[in-house]
Amino acid sequence: MNDLLNKLLILRTSGIGPVKYNALLKQYGDDVAIVNSLSLDSAFIDGVKREIDLAYELNVEYICDTDSRYPKQLKAIKNHPIIITARGNIDTLNKSAVAMVGTRHSTAAGMNFISDLSESFVKHGFAVVSGMAMGTDAAAHIGALKVSGNAQTIAVLAGGVDYIWPLENESLYYEILERGVVISEMPVGMKPNTQNFVQRNRWVAGISDLLILGEADAKSGSMTTARFALDYGRRVFAVPGHPSDSRSEGPNSLIKNGTATLCMSSKDFFSDEKVGAGKKNIRPQNEILDKLGIIPVSESVLANLVKKSVSEIKSELVILELQGLVRKQDGGYVLI
Repeated sequence: MNDLLNKLLILRTSGIGPVKYNALLKQYGDDVAIVNSLSLDSAFIDGVKREIDLAYELNVEYICDTDSRYPKQLKAIKNHPIIITARGNIDTLNKSAVAMVGTRHSTAAGMNFISDLSESFVKHGFAVVSGMAMGTDAAAHIGALKVSGNAQTIAVLAGGVDYIWPLENESLYYEILERGVVISEMPVGMKPNTQNFVQRNRWVAGISDLLILGEADAKSGSMTTARFALDYGRRVFAVPGHPSDSRSEGPNSLIKNGTATLCMSSKDFFSDEKVGAGKKNIRPQNEILDKLGIIPVSESVLANLVKKSVSEIKSELVILELQGLVRKQDGGYVLI
């Protein structure tokens, strides 16, 4: 408890985020010394203690980046949150994840497409990540929840993990708690502000293995999320739309300039769709698959074998893993 309190006392202090925290840790050596250097008043300390008490009342867990439950993809990002809060099934954070984002003003066709795509990913063992907003986000979560199970979707919130926003998604929020997990880096009980949504978008992209962009205006939070994903080395897919619809400007532009891959259906990711019991898939010709067997081969070794960059190999391995052709094992990849 004292370790958690000390970390939160530092992180809840105005002006201290991951960058400043790490600098202070390097300067002072440990959290206790940092807290002592801050000269915090009793009212502030009591406020942080109340936050912790409220979290435990609501079954909210604090997960530090030194905890094995902390999402591995998120931890790999520079200046990731030192602590996140989580409410629901924590095991969901250990699954491979795909982010699906788009406009709050999605068309019915756009929402149906994202919902069906989300359902397909969950059937193939992935958790679907989104921001629990209206429109595309809600469709992504709803599609994931169509599949039976209790580790299906991750909602990343801009406010406290207990603060339901928008209120129209209250019932969805509680369903996600039952069959997924809600996470945030903000204090429990905190109402989101504009800047928080930008941070939320960073972590939606960061926690995922790849991102799919649905309908989105050219200047939108969803496009920002896609750019974060690209910055983090994630593969980005985009769903095309009619040129005259402003909601298609975002994905169409990414497809046009080559920064996103065209997404037409779940068949872009899965060759089997898990149909036809007992049928065996014919493995496609692929130079990476030709180099794999039952002994794990690392990304760097594969890159050398096929004369490609590690970043190219990473992107191709994501697709092969999504298609159920390879699996990561002991720091390398093997054929399935």
